Order: sequence, then structure tokens, then C-alpha cells
Amino acid sequence: MRVLGVDPGLTRCGLGVVDGRPGRRAVLVAVDVIRTPSGDDIGTRLLAISEAVEGWIEQVHPDVVAVEQVFSQANVQTVMGTAQAAGVAVLAAARHGLPVALHTPSEVKAAVTGDGRAAKAQVTAMVTRILDLPAQPRPADAADALALAICHLWRGVSPAPAVAGAGAPTPAQQRWREAAQSAARAGRAARRAPQRRPLG
Repeated sequence: MRVLGVDPGLTRCGLGVVDGRPGRRAVLVAVDVIRTPSGDDIGTRLLAISEAVEGWIEQVHPDVVAVEQVFSQANVQTVMGTAQAAGVAVLAAARHGLPVALHTPSEVKAAVTGDGRAAKAQVTAMVTRILDLPAQPRPADAADALALAICHLWRGVSPAPAVAGAGAPTPAQQRWREAAQSAARAGRAARRAPQRRPLG
């Protein structure tokens, strides 16, 4: 399955594509961040995001589009722009007849790191490890888009608990579980000693 992850944002909209199958390693296809000038009017900015998402759909041919589900934040203006960008991504997918999956931030964090309250630095580190990348995706919007794609790709595979009578996990599942457990332990340690948490 090929998943296009969209981390919506009006100023920066992350796009990330991964390939994979249940029990197999996720593979990076493409990643980028679409930027729109804050001085442009809202219609122009949304049109640019729409064209970019549709252009990616036409080039990479995803099977599904995963978009972050927007929640209310303290900054109403920011959340409105994020929601508008998310709507544009959903519309672009619908125009191409693609299914859309909405994932909450905590769902994505839990899928990638094993901890629904993980910091952005943890998510970026795990995305880098899962995809075996030579360097961390930057900016954070790029890593978040890839995390969304990985979340959708792996939901139902990990982090599902072992079921009595089920077969043994595949090597790929076992490696992921070990990495997720390690990241979760690191996250708990960081919260106990916040002064040592890396900035990100």
C-alpha cells in the first residue's frame, strides 16, 4: 500500500509518501513541505496547497491519503488556517477518488513511538529510524507528514498487543516493537527530567 500523509498547515504543509505492507518495513517514496507566503490572500494560499497536493497525487499515485485531524488550539487563527488546509487536502483526494483517513496527533505519536504524548523530537527520531533515513527530515512538518503515513500504514499491525493463540510476530514487527518500546522509555525519562529534554 502507498500512503500519502498530509500534515496540514497554511504557512507550511508537510507531504510525505511511504510504501509498505503489514509486517514489512516502510519505505520512503518522497517528502517535501509546501510553503505559502503569509502576505498572500487566503484564496491564493489555499489554491497553491490544493494544486500541490493534487500534483503529488498525480505523480505518486497513492492508494490512500492520511490527514491529521485538527483539534482546537489556543490560537484560533492558527487552527482555522490548519483546518482550511486540511479541508483542501481532503477535497483534492476526493477529486481523484481516493479514500481519506483522519488520524489524531496522539494516535500518530502512539503508532510511531509507542507513546501518545511523545515530543516532536521523539517522533522525528523514530520516523528517521523506521524509514532508515541518513538524516532527520526537516522541518518538523516533513517528519510529521511521514509519521501520518506510517501511522496509517501500520495501524492494525502495530502497536497491537499480542493475542493469545496468534502467530509469532514477523522480524519486522519485532524490530518495530523493540524500537517503539525504547522510544517510550526515553520519553518517560525525559518527562521525569524536563530540564534534559532536547529542544524540538
